[in-house]
Amino acid sequence: MPQWSDYSTGERIKILRGREIKQTQLAEMTGLSVVTIQKAEQDKTLSLPTLLAIADSLGVDTSVILGQQAPRRSLCREDRAMLRTLSHAVHDTAAGALPDTEEEPTLAQLRTMTERCWSTYWQGRYSEAGALASPLLKEAAAHLHAQPAGEQAAAWGALADAYRVSAYVSNLLGVRDLAYAAIGHAQHAAQMAGDGIREALVTSGRSWVYLRDARLAEALKLAEKSAIDIEPKFSRATSDELTAYGSHVNFAAVVASRMGDKERAADFLSQSHATGARMGSEHRAHGTLFGPVTATTQAVGVNVSLGQSGKALALAESIRDVSGLTDAARNRYALDKSMAQADARMWDASLDTLEEALVRSPEWARHQALPGVIADKVGRASTARLRRVSKLIGGHTGTGFAQATAKTAL
Repeated sequence: MPQWSDYSTGERIKILRGREIKQTQLAEMTGLSVVTIQKAEQDKTLSLPTLLAIADSLGVDTSVILGQQAPRRSLCREDRAMLRTLSHAVHDTAAGALPDTEEEPTLAQLRTMTERCWSTYWQGRYSEAGALASPLLKEAAAHLHAQPAGEQAAAWGALADAYRVSAYVSNLLGVRDLAYAAIGHAQHAAQMAGDGIREALVTSGRSWVYLRDARLAEALKLAEKSAIDIEPKFSRATSDELTAYGSHVNFAAVVASRMGDKERAADFLSQSHATGARMGSEHRAHGTLFGPVTATTQAVGVNVSLGQSGKALALAESIRDVSGLTDAARNRYALDKSMAQADARMWDASLDTLEEALVRSPEWARHQALPGVIADKVGRASTARLRRVSKLIGGHTGTGFAQATAKTAL
């Protein structure tokens, strides 16, 4: 099974270029001649200026082209370019490098921009959310710089929000170093803002980074802390406070389930359901959505992780309407339900559920690993639908690299 480093430099350029970019287009993008591009892909010549131009145009580091670092699966050229721009924004603003702006945005304008970022993110349009986060970071940093000493708390809060959404985009797309950096800067900004809920939100965000980095024990510790820190008194809690708390205990249940801790997961789910019942309906606040439907759909995923497919399917039967959820939450629930059906050997139902999610949200789906896992499980029982669903999954791999190297371990 070949590794990324096993390919020649020319082969790696060709794979990264994929089917979406012709040699003539890459030549135009780089300002190089078509002959130079052809020679580079044939391993005949690759000067440093040519290497730098090609790497920049394809949105990757030179180390990826040279085989020293593998590209991230499912990322197309636009994704990689966005992540480089976002990385620059995260690190530049943290270093105090501010944009040249004639007029700093107001706090209200920053809040509107932040809401748009989160809305785009929860629709599963991650590259677009990252593209919006870059200018948001710069504008938030400029706004903070313009505030007089002693009157910066709200501005620090806006900057914390911008760093947090940047961390979420980076983490979901697998750029772990950038996610760690962004969530670290978010933590500092939230502390400067003196906002307890924001600090808890950032702590929960760091827990998610740890979870994706397989640091499960640390992830659970942080998830529990973030929930405890903002646990409200139900008798007088606002919808915003309940939304923040409910989403936190929900996530703590997810982490506990990944560790196989059924008792703790059940305890967190109980708190989640109680919070949702208290709210009565879904509510959006602090860049997230929570309510009784969110609590139940998340419980389906938690029980799937714990190997309790029967319980997961019973919960799914009780869910009648998911239209109030975000696109990403609705699609994730579909994957959890499909996995539960596959575990229960309901092959056709599993593929139907999976196919519906893939067709509904192809942009979201190409960043998910679970569809391939489900297809592999269902594949043990030959079905007519499997070929169609497998084709859909193959279509979501993004770059020519993923298509050409589906057999590689990256």
